[in-house]
Amino acid sequence: MALSSEEIRRYDRQILLPELGIGGQEKLRNAKVLVIGCGGLGSPILLYLAAAGVGTLGIVENDTIQVSNLQRQILYTTEQVGASKLSQTEQRIKALNPFVDIYAYPTRLTATNALAIIEKYDIVVDGTDNFPTRYLVNDACILLNKPFVYGAIHRFEGQVALFNYKGNATYRDLFPEPPPPHQAPNCSEAGVLGVLPGIVGSMQALETIKAITGIGEPLAGKLLLIDTLSMQQRIIRIPKIPDSPPIEKLIDYEAFCGVASTDTPEMDYEEYMALHTQEQNLPEKSYQLIDVREVHEYHTFNIGGELMPLSELEKYVPQIRRDKTVVVHCQSGIRSKKAIALLKEKYGYENLINLTGGLNAVSS
Repeated sequence: MALSSEEIRRYDRQILLPELGIGGQEKLRNAKVLVIGCGGLGSPILLYLAAAGVGTLGIVENDTIQVSNLQRQILYTTEQVGASKLSQTEQRIKALNPFVDIYAYPTRLTATNALAIIEKYDIVVDGTDNFPTRYLVNDACILLNKPFVYGAIHRFEGQVALFNYKGNATYRDLFPEPPPPHQAPNCSEAGVLGVLPGIVGSMQALETIKAITGIGEPLAGKLLLIDTLSMQQRIIRIPKIPDSPPIEKLIDYEAFCGVASTDTPEMDYEEYMALHTQEQNLPEKSYQLIDVREVHEYHTFNIGGELMPLSELEKYVPQIRRDKTVVVHCQSGIRSKKAIALLKEKYGYENLINLTGGLNAVSS
């Protein structure tokens, strides 16, 4: 079906490009793109793909908007704090371009639902910030033969690549094994310059458009590295690993990345509060509560745990008890899992419990 006169007016500046033209714009309208996450990377990815005229966007997200998101997540406003990211993103995209069809998935992407969600789309763009989800997206895309647009950010540096595209390298060719959990900080642990996800996310949107329309030279089999402090960029080739084990099924990716272990006990906030209430007047409690967030987070709000930031946790090891239950928490439960993995692996602790959902569960 031909583009309408209104669509031609809307996309006029793109259609004028001889490399794209009417044919390229029609490819964009007919494309179905799945974006995982609508945070720092997902914001520019979604805005630019919608503005460019991608006809169908699927969005996977189950988080709510926090004040700390606003420094980089340009989809949202101060008035929307506490609201669903997904609902606000839908409204924003529809306001930007009513020609875009949106399919919302208010859930986490897991090994259980990934194949059913991804199979409906032509290409997947990852806007998350953790290794388990990246391996999950990669493996699902391999099983379904879908291209995967990758982006990663760390403080002032970014990476962009196009994986599983026409037989080129996959994410596992770049990272055959995940790093130890304590060596893989996310934005909430390491910090990030707010402009950086805008740069990297825009590049991911560009690679998506190139892959859909066939224009230019995509970053297939290549990794773009960006240092925003020096504004230096370089591209390195990613060779395919010969005789690598085939991907035949999806696995437990948190266990694979060492983020969670099936033998690590969990305690939810209600259970913790019951224990705390029972023992609050005792001179010596049967448990130790440790907060592994950063200093500024702790002083903003805390529930009385001993502050031992994950970034320098090892210096606190002598203060971590072995003779009683140790409840470890952070803001969301991710950093505390990493702390537990480090303490178990390196120091042999077997008395650690993770507070499920972290402090986010306090206000939920």
